[in-house]
Amino acid sequence: MNHTYKPVLRNVNVQNITYQGEPVFLLQDPLRLTDAVILLPQALGPLAMLCDGQHTIPEIRAALEVRYGLRLPQHLIENLLEQFDQALLLESEAFQRAKQQALEEYRAAAYRPPALAGPSYPADPDELRRMLDGYLAQVDPPASPATVRGIISPHIDYQRGGPVYAAVWASAAEAVRQAELVIIFGTDHNGGLGTLTLTRQHYASPLGVMPTDLALVDRLADALGPDTLFAEELHHRGEHSIELALVWLQHIRQAEPCAVLPVLTGSFHHFMTGMADIQTESRFARFVDLLRQETAGRRTVVVAAGDLAHLGPAFDGPPLDAVAQARMKVDDEALMDVLAQGDAARFYHFMRREQYPRNVCGLAPFYFTLSVLGSSQGRVISYDRCPADHQNTSFVSVCGMVLE
Repeated sequence: MNHTYKPVLRNVNVQNITYQGEPVFLLQDPLRLTDAVILLPQALGPLAMLCDGQHTIPEIRAALEVRYGLRLPQHLIENLLEQFDQALLLESEAFQRAKQQALEEYRAAAYRPPALAGPSYPADPDELRRMLDGYLAQVDPPASPATVRGIISPHIDYQRGGPVYAAVWASAAEAVRQAELVIIFGTDHNGGLGTLTLTRQHYASPLGVMPTDLALVDRLADALGPDTLFAEELHHRGEHSIELALVWLQHIRQAEPCAVLPVLTGSFHHFMTGMADIQTESRFARFVDLLRQETAGRRTVVVAAGDLAHLGPAFDGPPLDAVAQARMKVDDEALMDVLAQGDAARFYHFMRREQYPRNVCGLAPFYFTLSVLGSSQGRVISYDRCPADHQNTSFVSVCGMVLE
């Protein structure tokens, strides 16, 4: 490797695991462009941290020795970096080639195939319908006014969140059946800071294909620029948030197609930590204004596919005992109360004061849904806390809400 080369580690998936009795970091490409993974001894974690584009390999070697007491020969560091590159963990030509090839294949396909059919829910349409009907049978028949304009839906797996999905989608059923357009804002778990990501692909599930409103996508892209809205389009390929809401949309509509606008939303971390001010993001205001103009006079339902808090050791937090679980519920109720007020600015400032300690991954979808709807009034339909580890010390909270 060139002595001036400064490796840059991508934003990769990291898991703490034990391998052959030793603690290791499992590193994996979040876009799954390759099946390769790296098992990095945790003692070598500083090596990954130093791949920040600021250090040459000799500088990495020196920093490891001076800062961390790790004396590694340069050839070993180079070998590890070669393995990183082969696993597509570095910003490199190999990664860019693989990404471009995957994007071309994604765009050339007739539709976006379901990513979770089989692993997470039945791939057989009849079996899937029976499963969803089973969840619907568990909820009392709700009032379903056609005046519903917005839905807050989970994006957790159906095994844990099924009853909440069923309750909220049943409550919005009449509006969903009458909708001419459904906008789905979903969390992009691998998205960049403040990204809004469209796709021209149609979303498919075992229940059929839902057509993306291509004319609307094109008008948005013309107004905001394709570089703004398609830079992370490949994230649609594997992201589950929109897909898990869309399956319920199809089921409630009995597979009757309607136009869909799938929008992935990136991280709000920089807003929550004060690194940036959402009020200065003119593209957000422009995007919301355009959607309001485009949907005026058109029967539209806006869906936020997002979960609430993620707390406990599974999310790098302390274990939740009974008291902490009760506190989680109280905090969730405060959050849902603010959401139900239907005011995007008030919701944003509420979350900003919270400083993001509860890992609310639905933050961005909630914000954009409230923004597009404008003044609205929400009604909580269902709520649950779902276990996220075998010790019952980690939980994900979810809710279903309709907005009118």
